[in-house]
Amino acid sequence: MLAAGQALSGLELFLLLAMGHFVGDFGLQSDRMAVEKCPGRDVTLPWPWWLAAHAGIHGFFVALLTGVVWLGLAEWIVHALIDSGKCRGSYGLRVDQALHLGCKGLWVALAFGFPGGA
Repeated sequence: MLAAGQALSGLELFLLLAMGHFVGDFGLQSDRMAVEKCPGRDVTLPWPWWLAAHAGIHGFFVALLTGVVWLGLAEWIVHALIDSGKCRGSYGLRVDQALHLGCKGLWVALAFGFPGGA
């Protein structure tokens, strides 16, 4: 646990964001959500709801961990775009995960430029 006023290093923030990503992508994403967030595979709810909810979870983690709501919004949008590409078959799991983790590196770099971030 960090002491009050103690800041995270860039590496520590990246590791926390990566851990949060895996919680969101594998721990909190149900099988139904993983399937129905893709167009044409939705049954219980229209696919945009599933995709927005899934990406929103990731945006929440980024905002919470960086302290920058705008980075959370950016994650929400970019995560949805990346997952849309995977749904269309443009790339597989490895590229999908590499793109998501690359975003986490970008968020770390940007977080240190925001007042009150990281």
